[in-house]
Amino acid sequence: MTNTQTTNWYLPTLVLCTALAGLSVWAISVGSTHIPMLTVVQALTDPSVDSREAQIIRTVRLPRVLAAIIVGAALAVAGAIMQAATNNPLADPGLLGVNAGAAFAVVVLIVIKGPAAGIGALAWAAFLGAAVAAVLVYGLGALGRSGPTPVKLVLAGVVIGTFLAVLTMTILLVDGKTLDAVRLWTAGSLRGRVLGDVVQVMPYIALGLILAMLFRDQFTALSLGADVAQGLGQNPAKWRAVSAGIVVLLAGGSVAIAGPLGFVGLVVPHMVRLTLGPDYRNILPLAMLGGALLTLLADALPRAVWRNDIPIGISLALVGGPFFIWLARRSSGLAR
Repeated sequence: MTNTQTTNWYLPTLVLCTALAGLSVWAISVGSTHIPMLTVVQALTDPSVDSREAQIIRTVRLPRVLAAIIVGAALAVAGAIMQAATNNPLADPGLLGVNAGAAFAVVVLIVIKGPAAGIGALAWAAFLGAAVAAVLVYGLGALGRSGPTPVKLVLAGVVIGTFLAVLTMTILLVDGKTLDAVRLWTAGSLRGRVLGDVVQVMPYIALGLILAMLFRDQFTALSLGADVAQGLGQNPAKWRAVSAGIVVLLAGGSVAIAGPLGFVGLVVPHMVRLTLGPDYRNILPLAMLGGALLTLLADALPRAVWRNDIPIGISLALVGGPFFIWLARRSSGLAR
């Protein structure tokens, strides 16, 4: 790789960081009550400002924006890692059943402990559910002589994810109290998130992101296929296990705070890869920023346009659905 190629990500990083800062201020300003962006900046930079608008900004809108940023960053990085580990361009935590497993475990815990279950406990339940789902999907996809091919992993993810989603919906239909408590969360929503929720989940997601950045070279080698990775001195089985652990941290933490969101981990890594190539030293940092941007925009745009709080899972599906169809057609050669 040339020096020009390795430094191409600096300018996009600067652009995305600037865009994320501006979008964050704008997202805080929109809602049922519009707040001027200058007021937002003053409330965020001057603690002495104690107006009603400042209280709304600090206690309601800022936590929601922070939640959107960390969730989007985590899901985009998790999707990129899954695509490298499985050599599957269609992989993401939603498509391969990881989000469904985390959501199922969270709902089971809420049924057992009630709606008062803390976000910390929900995060651990999400980690466990995500890990079990990942093992089931990989085990099912590895059956047969051909092993875990991209198409088989997608099919296994659809089967396991659909099964867990049906189980989750069955529980919610039987237990009306739990349904009322998690109705918006199951569609993917950041409504009602407070700073304490973000603080409790942030360490797990931060750990996952740090590990992902430290192991970027390993993910690049893994994405080249098991034979090439072994030729480079890598143990593919070991690094697939490491990848799974990181994805569980990222996807589990995201589901605990925002519900089972889809498509971020599919759309963003591909946009980065199409722009800057297959080097994960470039893909992961830019996917992190791009995921934060996409998720924040999907959460804030409906409030700005329609003055209505539409679950973010619906907004992301409107973007991700057509992209998935295009990507599936573009990658149809994998099935041959």
